[in-house]
Parts: sequence; C-alpha cells; structure tokens
Amino acid sequence: MRVLGVPAAGSEAAVAHFAGRLAFECDVSDVAGDLAEGAPGIVLVDTRGDAAWRQGHARGAVHLPTAEIAARGAGLVPPGATAVVYCWGPGCNGAQRAALEFARLGVPVKEMLGGYEYWVREGFAVEDGRGAVTRGAPDPLTAPVSGITCDC
Repeated sequence: MRVLGVPAAGSEAAVAHFAGRLAFECDVSDVAGDLAEGAPGIVLVDTRGDAAWRQGHARGAVHLPTAEIAARGAGLVPPGATAVVYCWGPGCNGAQRAALEFARLGVPVKEMLGGYEYWVREGFAVEDGRGAVTRGAPDPLTAPVSGITCDC
C-alpha cells in the first residue's frame, strides 16, 4: 500500500500544515488576478538576472536579482506591503533563496509557485526588455483554455 502506507495526518496537524503553506506561497493565477484588479499591498518581484529579465518577465513585476535584495530589498517594498517573488519555475529554488533574503530584512514575503514558467504557460501578459507586451494561449495542462479561471 503506497498512499495509505503512512496514514493521513490528523485534522489539527493538517490545518496547521496547509495554513502554513498558504502563508508562504501563492499561485500565478491569484497573483495575476490581484494585479489586474489593482489589489493594494503586493510587489511582484522578478529575482532572476538581467538577461532573463530582458528576455521576458511578468507584466507588473519589478526587477531585483537575488544578489541585490540584501542591499536594495527593504527600499523596494513599501511598509505594509508584501513582496511576491518568482524565479524561472518549479525546478528552480531561486525564489526560495530570494524569499529568504526578504525575510531576513523583515519584509513580508510569499513565493509565487510555478514562477515565470507557469506565468507564461497560463497565458498571462509578458513584457520583454524593449517593453513589448505579449500574451500567449493558456497551456491546457496548466489552465482552462476557455479563459475562465479554475475557481480552485
């Protein structure tokens, strides 16, 4: 038995675990929705290097490579706001390193799960180094192709 070889956690432990994860993580769909609605208190931060930023980044993001967060991060995020960090994608732990740097500065921070890869795959607006904005079709493996939200 694989799934139940280790029993599921009790309710109290499960609540603590999943609530804890939501305090540290958000998904690209929620970030894109909040940015589109002008929700206050979010600073989306692309933590990749200069070449990656110029190649393309989430529209609405600001650029601050991880190596520069210790020196410039506190001044980038206004008091009361939360930094939402991303790097390339789920196979990269750059966003976790960036989140750690913001946390060390005392800045509230969340990691955007899926990073730039899932931002693009879900069809959200991308801007390149020249300021050109593009929007691709959603990948049917990551988002509904009808344009509706997943409502999860």
